[in-house]
Amino acid sequence: MPADLAVIGLGHLGLPLAQAAVTAGIDTVGYDPDPRPYAELRAGRSPVEGALTASEVRRMLSGGFRPTTDAAELGRVRTAVICSPTPLGPDRTVDLTALGDAARALASRLRPHTTVLLESAVPPGTTETFLRPLLEEGSGLVAGRDFHLACSPGRLDPGNRTRTLANTPKVIGGLTPACTESAAAFYGRLTDKVVRARGPREAEMTKVLETNFRHVNIALVNEMAVLCHDLGVDFWDVIRCAETKPFGFQPFRPGPGVGGHGVPVDPGCPPPGGRASGHPLRMVSLAQEINDRMPSYVIQRCATLLNEHGKSVRGARVLLLGVTYKPDTADQEAAPAREIATRLMDMGAQIGFHDPHVLDWRVRERPVPRADSLYEAAAAADLTVLLQQHRTYDLQGLAVKAQLLLDTRGATPAGAAHRL
Repeated sequence: MPADLAVIGLGHLGLPLAQAAVTAGIDTVGYDPDPRPYAELRAGRSPVEGALTASEVRRMLSGGFRPTTDAAELGRVRTAVICSPTPLGPDRTVDLTALGDAARALASRLRPHTTVLLESAVPPGTTETFLRPLLEEGSGLVAGRDFHLACSPGRLDPGNRTRTLANTPKVIGGLTPACTESAAAFYGRLTDKVVRARGPREAEMTKVLETNFRHVNIALVNEMAVLCHDLGVDFWDVIRCAETKPFGFQPFRPGPGVGGHGVPVDPGCPPPGGRASGHPLRMVSLAQEINDRMPSYVIQRCATLLNEHGKSVRGARVLLLGVTYKPDTADQEAAPAREIATRLMDMGAQIGFHDPHVLDWRVRERPVPRADSLYEAAAAADLTVLLQQHRTYDLQGLAVKAQLLLDTRGATPAGAAHRL
């Protein structure tokens, strides 16, 4: 059965996009070569933690959304949006394997006048030097003449119910002006505002700037938090004062590490077939180095606190609170909790966890005991570590119950706990 739209990749980008399209009355098919998302969606469940609720999935299905593993469905659509995952590989460059697979699956079925859009986070130049050749070689069509091609990087904030696709401006950069306008016509049905970039590279670089802006600023406050602790300065009070400045300052807060789907990207590392700029972003590299050190710093603080209270890490009962990468969501993508738990286990600690959004948590494929009663578990633990400040946590009450509390988020009242 033909559809107006195919969303390729049913992950944290593709699912919300498909939901918005179905809500807008667009006949939508969702393609993913992995059978697991298909099975989960057909069963009325979200295959991605924190992306959609079960009721939202059921509404999508009742609205006509059709998940599939059959790539033949891609040849019957007017618009195809590629939302394939692009994680960092072992060498910290972006892995475009899934994007390449999606492009080949689409290319062999691509029809003239189709609009192809790329939402995956990629290095600048990927749309033109990687995606375009795959689509043209596999279809025999020419981008910009026979079909439209544009980049519109994903901008959603997982778990944010205030900022949705509808009220978040969409940046679009087409291969040609006609490509840009075709993409704008599609996204104009889903969002209140469309921002036209000069081309695909400018759209791709917009995502790079936005992501690196976050990582660099988090690195700054992480480094200052360590410095202020050594100097005996309450850095959380410093932030409270600084954020009263009505211009020239945006508050960021330190934490145990940086998680999430937006990975820092150095555009000096080109996509396959692209050209290196010769100008690596040294600040981004340094920011990543600083942020990567934060789990180790948390472990150091844990060991110091235990030693100050006559205990060692070996044999200590440590309760980790909040194992997701951001508050009030089940999304664990790149959350520092797993690395912290691993290192504590290596040092001989007995680890338990509590998270209102995560019922089962595994480290090294082994289940970590989950606390049923938060207060009882905190009272029994030698050390409780707040890694994520979910809204449901009564931190003042927790500070009273816990034997020893390390707050890595600065969420507890001043003086109620040891803060990062």
